[in-house]
Amino acid sequence: MTRFFPIFLAPVLLAIILLCADTLHAAEQRVPVAREQVTLTFAPVVKKATPAVVNIYTRKLVQNQTPLLLDDPFFRRFFGDGLGGFQRERVQNSLGSGVIVRASGVVITNNHVAGDADQITVVLSDRREFEAKIIGKDEHSDLAVLQLQGVKEPLPWLDLANSDDSEVGDLVLAIGNPFGVGQTVTSGIVSGLARTGVGASDLQSFIQTDAAINPGNSGGALITSDGRLIGINTAIFSRTGGNIGIGFAIPSNMARTVLTSILKEGHAVRAWLGASGKTITADLAKSLALNRPSGVVIDRVVPHGPAAGAGLAVGDIVRTVNGREVHDIEELRYTIASLPIGGQAAIGTLRQGAERNLQLPLAAPPDLPARKKTQLSGRQPFAGAIAANLNPALADELSMEYVEPGVILIEVAPRSIAQNVGLQPGDVILNVNDKPIKTVDDLVQVLSVQAQGWVFTVNRGGQTLPFRISG
Repeated sequence: MTRFFPIFLAPVLLAIILLCADTLHAAEQRVPVAREQVTLTFAPVVKKATPAVVNIYTRKLVQNQTPLLLDDPFFRRFFGDGLGGFQRERVQNSLGSGVIVRASGVVITNNHVAGDADQITVVLSDRREFEAKIIGKDEHSDLAVLQLQGVKEPLPWLDLANSDDSEVGDLVLAIGNPFGVGQTVTSGIVSGLARTGVGASDLQSFIQTDAAINPGNSGGALITSDGRLIGINTAIFSRTGGNIGIGFAIPSNMARTVLTSILKEGHAVRAWLGASGKTITADLAKSLALNRPSGVVIDRVVPHGPAAGAGLAVGDIVRTVNGREVHDIEELRYTIASLPIGGQAAIGTLRQGAERNLQLPLAAPPDLPARKKTQLSGRQPFAGAIAANLNPALADELSMEYVEPGVILIEVAPRSIAQNVGLQPGDVILNVNDKPIKTVDDLVQVLSVQAQGWVFTVNRGGQTLPFRISG
């Protein structure tokens, strides 16, 4: 049976609906009755962390070419600084940030902030000032460790947390001194992990964040929402020099490794893999019958190195380190280098479709055979260069892939015969006049024999270059 709605009740029903809507809207807009309902702040975390973050001011004397015409701005306007003249010293000032990581006044910052400074002044958040000395630096990770002078009482400090606990989406705070305006705190999230290809240092696996990082923030702290130090701010991606929401921080695990070794050894010491490999691309994954491109396929294993000791072999695919996935060769190198020496790392591999777990010993690259640095002289094409036996430790210092022993040129004097010939630091000498060169002694012996001409081959950045010099 059809039911009819009495039309005279429509206004009443409409009034009821509007009243209910108003009631619901009022409930949604209810005025807070407790402080907790309106207060959401990082202030307690900031108050705890900021006293340990410092401003760093550096001074460095640099040599400038002073024009002969009394450095007159009128002439510089038309001729620039290329007028010739004499050398003049100029003071170059710069600024950055740092983090106190020991109550005794040990500060960690970026190497590009303080690594080559002649004078360093550190200013705390309470305006106390200290002179600082560099006790160690590491160009490959872009980190430097300073010691404040004249510390008479324990200073506020932050402990380095485990950066492997960080996840994309975590809230983070960046603390530093952007543009020299004074200590500043910005907030954001972790927007990426294990970022490589940034170019800020040789060892790369950065934490990416959208917390505002600007010039002057370098060396400052990246902390979690509960106050844990997970990174040292180091670089930004920008076309203008200002923040566009893409900043990078060195993970605290790498900072801890560098800090510990510098305090103990006086220089940075990192674990090495003792193998080289290639990042698995989409094409390589297809040829290896993998379901996705991830990991590193090993193409060389150094005899008697850590990888060889763990049982790693050519063709093995490294997928994880200590349970964390490895995406590319840069991340693999970085992960091993950030682990403390003396223990072991669990390496998850794939060999012919079978999963295997290996235990990689974490050891420093050995300084063997002895480097035997030798100045080369005489009437031969290497005169003016310094050669050394290439070993794992030297290769690590030079950020090179170590494969086997050889002889490397570590210095080439300006305007020397070696430079005029076209030789460069980093060239690895393969052979001279059909004689293979394995040691510095081999090279010295070959060069001591008078020759009508010279034919030799060097490896430069993976490329084999032939040279032919007439007598």
